[in-house]
Amino acid sequence: MIKFGLRRTAFLLLGVSTLATYAVASEPVEVPQQPEFPAQGKAAYVPRDSIEEFKSLPEYKEPTWVTEKFVKTGKLPPLAERLPKEPLVFKAGNAPDGIGTYGDVMRHVIGGRPEGWNYSAGQTQGWGGIDIGMSECLTRTAPLFQIEAQDMEPLPNLAKSWSWSDDGKVLTMKLIEGAKWSDGDPYDSEDIMFYWQDNVLDPNVTPLNAASPETFGTGTTLKAIDAYTIEWTFSESFPRQHLYAMAYGTFCPGPSHILKTKHPKYNKDMTYDQYKNGWPADFMNMPVMGAWVPVAYRPDDIIVLRRNPYYWKVDEAGNQLPYLDELHYKLSTWADRDVQTIAGSADFSNLEQPENFVEALKRAADPNAPARLAFGPRVIGYNLYLNFSGNGWGEPDERGQALRELNRDLDFRKAVTMALDRKALGESLVKGPFTAIYPGGLSSATSFYDRASTMYYPFDLDGAKALLEKVGLKDTDGNGFVNFPADRHGGRDLEVVLLDNSDYTTDKSLAEGVIGQMEKLGIRVVLNALDGKQFDANRYAGRYDWMVMRNEAERASVVQDTPELAATGPRTSDHHRAPEGGQLDLMPFEQDLVETVNKFIASSDDTERAELMKQYQKIATTNLDTIGLTEYPGALIINKRFANIPVGAPIFMFNWAEDTIIRERVFVPEDKRADFELFKETLPGKPGVGEGPAS
Repeated sequence: MIKFGLRRTAFLLLGVSTLATYAVASEPVEVPQQPEFPAQGKAAYVPRDSIEEFKSLPEYKEPTWVTEKFVKTGKLPPLAERLPKEPLVFKAGNAPDGIGTYGDVMRHVIGGRPEGWNYSAGQTQGWGGIDIGMSECLTRTAPLFQIEAQDMEPLPNLAKSWSWSDDGKVLTMKLIEGAKWSDGDPYDSEDIMFYWQDNVLDPNVTPLNAASPETFGTGTTLKAIDAYTIEWTFSESFPRQHLYAMAYGTFCPGPSHILKTKHPKYNKDMTYDQYKNGWPADFMNMPVMGAWVPVAYRPDDIIVLRRNPYYWKVDEAGNQLPYLDELHYKLSTWADRDVQTIAGSADFSNLEQPENFVEALKRAADPNAPARLAFGPRVIGYNLYLNFSGNGWGEPDERGQALRELNRDLDFRKAVTMALDRKALGESLVKGPFTAIYPGGLSSATSFYDRASTMYYPFDLDGAKALLEKVGLKDTDGNGFVNFPADRHGGRDLEVVLLDNSDYTTDKSLAEGVIGQMEKLGIRVVLNALDGKQFDANRYAGRYDWMVMRNEAERASVVQDTPELAATGPRTSDHHRAPEGGQLDLMPFEQDLVETVNKFIASSDDTERAELMKQYQKIATTNLDTIGLTEYPGALIINKRFANIPVGAPIFMFNWAEDTIIRERVFVPEDKRADFELFKETLPGKPGVGEGPAS
């Protein structure tokens, strides 16, 4: 920054023209090195095949009480008959603490409330990891935070393997053979096809995480070849990005033998509303493929899940997973989640609001503190999105249209970004080395990140004001705010409406920081803070000028939701979509981004893909596709009892940390056990309203 400032001063002393001053003042430089953060854990990158494999083992084991109370009494078949032909085996070398032991509970606190158990038809289970503990999907992505970039592809899961046709348009998947739902019913391609045909493709049904036919590519078809083989047909060649869509949460099939009983296609006496709500929150023991089954629910109090006796994953010693017998979900508030976990009355939380970092660290530093903080990479980033649509998305009025034309002007975007003091923005959230300057583009946490390709326009308020004047924005009425030119919007004050999510303190703080810094530039910004549901409705509809929003998965993972890195389709971009019935009006650099992303998607050459993301990053940050604000890590708050918590696990990258840490292999050493189980030595009972666990 000093070098930059001296060079600009030298030009001014030499009496160069105003135009030359603009050029120098707005030259991008390499983004500054991020500050060291000693508390940050760093993942050790490994190949995919070092985590898991499908194979048969010489023998299998389970908790002794299951054998004694359920197998020997005839209530359950022997374990070998309950497992698939080749179970999924987690390799001990990838587990931080190796082979675990059985028992204990993981206690969660959540702010959500369950609607019911029909994930396929859109019912929320309350979030906070409940659905992740119950649902399994064709592929798995959460553990990929530790995978080497050159080996990046989803892990097998319900689909144990897959192969492409020579032209790359047909994908054949082999399903695990002999796996069973938690009630003992066989899992097979019937479950897959019911989810696809009667939920994803049925226009009357919306699965929980909004899976649609377009999620898997326009024109994509799926058919069952036999009980354990399915075949995808795509309209494009080798669309590997769809393997990520087959993970949580868009291809997690439900139990067709249960769900079909109330689907209107199979039961003419039922309506779609009855189908969606046919398994309410007090319906217990809903069959699942996940590691735990819901066995108890008390409204506004607690949800309890118990181990699935038919779970199809084991460790290398043949121990059936999970190690933990029980999960609790205390129904409280999201703010209470951090408080209770730090205090020790809960076991797990995702610390994602930086305003709480210092206090949490102070408490965790006490040797007697029950919980520890495990900070991951700086994966949480915030961007300022400028609405780029110039042809009607969101139906802007005269003022909005005039502002969008400015948003599409690179010099205007440069003025905005150069007026942002990112160091001050970060420190307004939390002091210390937590936050880092983020210019936009890819997250610094992704293995595709390249600092040399990441361009940054340093903070320069005077240079920013000069650029505003260059694009015709001057304070003509002396009130401190710049005006539009006389021939545009009547020369009125330039006023921006900033959309913000009011559900989160950090979002509000950053939005207020942007407003204050833009006022110094001479731009009046008005805040439109809406709750999450209204916020989403407005952003998807394009009803905003600017928007502050936390980054989504594609910027941290790159390989997941890759099409959303650019306006590759009429509705993929967060800030540039086509109006209804209209076309995208892409600027030249946006077209370059689209071409780069499409080449990345089509390529199977890892070296080429890495180079393409360097190109993407340079185009995006030089042209200010988004205007970055700040970037910081999240932390797992985890009770010290638990083992097998991987180092450097992000709270969110490919999925939330509840899946990232691979909860089914998390355990509590015997000398750290606590007496928290509510339904000791019981298993899920018969599915039904009011039914609890079986003893």
